[in-house]
Amino acid sequence: MDARILLVEDDPSIREVTAIGLRNAGFSVDTAVDGQQGLERFGAGGFDLVLLDVMLPRLDGLEVCRAIRRTSTVPVVMLTARADTIDVVVGLEAGADDYVKKPFEVPELVARVRAALRRAGRGPGDEDELRLGPVAIDLAGRTVTRDGREVALTRTEFDLLVELTRHAGQVLSRDVLLDRIWGYDYLGDSRLVDVAIQRLRAKIEADPATPELVVTVRGAGYKAAR
Repeated sequence: MDARILLVEDDPSIREVTAIGLRNAGFSVDTAVDGQQGLERFGAGGFDLVLLDVMLPRLDGLEVCRAIRRTSTVPVVMLTARADTIDVVVGLEAGADDYVKKPFEVPELVARVRAALRRAGRGPGDEDELRLGPVAIDLAGRTVTRDGREVALTRTEFDLLVELTRHAGQVLSRDVLLDRIWGYDYLGDSRLVDVAIQRLRAKIEADPATPELVVTVRGAGYKAAR
C-alpha cells in the first residue's frame, strides 16, 4: 500500500519505533515532534493519513485534529495513553476516525492504519441518494441533510449512517459494524461503535434521548428504522 503518513508524536522513542514499523510495512512516513509543527507539515499537503498523539506540546492533538477537520477529510487516528469512554467521545467529536491505546504493538497499529485507508478509499456505491425518514444522504457528494438543512458529519459518522440505512430494519451487531466501518474485528473496541452511534444520534435525531431513526436492539446491536 503506497500511502504517505504524517506521524505527530513528541516521545522520541515511540516516534522512531513507530516510524520504522510503518516504513517496514510499506508506508512513506513524515514525522513532527509537536502539534504546531504537525499542523504546519500537514498544511504542506500530500498526506493520506495522520497519526496524532493526544498529549502534545505547543498544541495538543485534539486542537490539531479540529484544525485539520476545518480543511480536510483525511483519516485521523489518535494515539492515546488513555482510552476511557470520555476520551473516545472527545476524540470523535474533534473529528478523529479511530484511536489506538498506548502502549501498542506495531502490527496492530499497521492493521488499524490500513483499515482507515481502506475506508477512506471506498466508493459510494451505485445509488445516488439514500433516505432515512427526514434524513437525505447524498452518496456522491457525501453530504447529509435533515428537513433540508445540512448536517455536518465526520467521515466515520457518514459511513456508519450509510451502512445502517442500506440495511434498514436489519439488526447489525457491534462486531459487524466494527468490521464494516472500521475494518477490523478482534482488534476493535465495541465502545467505539457505541460512542459513534451516540454522536450520530446527536446530529440526526430530533430527540437523541429517545431515538427514532437509529435504535438500539438490546443485546443484539443497532438498526435503522424502516
